[in-house]
Amino acid sequence: MKKFLKTLILAVVLVSMTGCAAFESLFGEAKEKLVGVGFTIETYDNYGELTMTTVGENISLAGNRTKELIVTDSGYGHKYELSSVITITIDGKEMESCGDTLIFAEKGLEKIVDFTNPHEIISTNPENEGTFTSYVANRYRNLFGKSRVVIIKSQMGQPLCAYQGDEVYWEVCERLPKTTRLFIDGKAMYIHRANFQIIDASLLD
Repeated sequence: MKKFLKTLILAVVLVSMTGCAAFESLFGEAKEKLVGVGFTIETYDNYGELTMTTVGENISLAGNRTKELIVTDSGYGHKYELSSVITITIDGKEMESCGDTLIFAEKGLEKIVDFTNPHEIISTNPENEGTFTSYVANRYRNLFGKSRVVIIKSQMGQPLCAYQGDEVYWEVCERLPKTTRLFIDGKAMYIHRANFQIIDASLLD
């Protein structure tokens, strides 16, 4: 009987919340637990200044949806889009962020010390493959990782840091706004709202 009453009360509360922004936000968010264990989160402003460092073991990101009015053939309607606000859950506690550059680096990832951002790259070892063939080959290699250097910059183009690995590949996080997931020698990195380049290490030799 007690279980039935608890279930009934919960159902009434949920029904009463239907249509509320809080309800839609709670169940409409696109949430993703970060792959990996233990992350250092570095927060930068648009000019490349490190403003905060956060460390946690279990991290997840949630993109918050916003309701927008649209015009349809039959009149007006609504659609949901991911807003610029993300919710970061750090060991069960929450932090909201909007606009800042965030770099999530799994424990074990080390920055390149004294890295100098290249102002010119000249290829000295041309391949005989055609442009299309090279494109397809590189996309295939990216699936399995290859030796690359990751250069991360602020939204104003200020170099922040660089990482290098023998096996590096990336993918866009479709459920999270402006976020890219990378794996560097088996370690995960998430880049949110940043300019970055991922360059074959052979181009920098």
